[in-house]
Amino acid sequence: MNIKSYILSAFGTNCYLVWEDGCPDAFIVDPGAPCEQLAADVAKNKLDPKYIILTHGHGDHTGGIPFCKEQWPDIKIVANKKEEKLLYSRRDSYGKGGIVADVWTHDGDILKVGNMELKFIFTPGHTPGGQCVLVNRTLFSGDTLFHASIGRTDLWGGSFADIMESITTKLFLLPEDTTVLPGHMDATTIGYEMRYNPFV
Repeated sequence: MNIKSYILSAFGTNCYLVWEDGCPDAFIVDPGAPCEQLAADVAKNKLDPKYIILTHGHGDHTGGIPFCKEQWPDIKIVANKKEEKLLYSRRDSYGKGGIVADVWTHDGDILKVGNMELKFIFTPGHTPGGQCVLVNRTLFSGDTLFHASIGRTDLWGGSFADIMESITTKLFLLPEDTTVLPGHMDATTIGYEMRYNPFV
């Protein structure tokens, strides 16, 4: 599995382009802003991005959707069903709002992209419909779990109790060698966060 990361938006959001050798099908996680390098990498590797996977609906994770739609008109937006209100609301999303997913997910859903199997893990706390995406031993954790930190819970729909439950009863059940690719900051592992995350 190939993963190319991009730091986008004024908030330093991590966006990811993911694909496998020998297959053009790809997906993009959290395009926070327009990114010409992303488009160039798609063209260079002759990829066909099928989905925009949203870990949640805040504007710093969704601001690049119009750019992606312009580049790849058939690309589909994937988000958790419980994020529907936030995605549509300009006020609560701190973005442009008006976003409606093409595919609504629920906890435990599986989506195939080429030969890759994406498992969606419902992880509310940062937002009501936050989700993480597990692909083999790689977790795209959005703003739920960071390197030695967790997502903030003081914004609309946030809940410290919920995010702690999401991390401890779902994410910390994953193998310790699972790589965690968060929505901000550096990569980490489940094992490291279990031992050293000061918030958990």
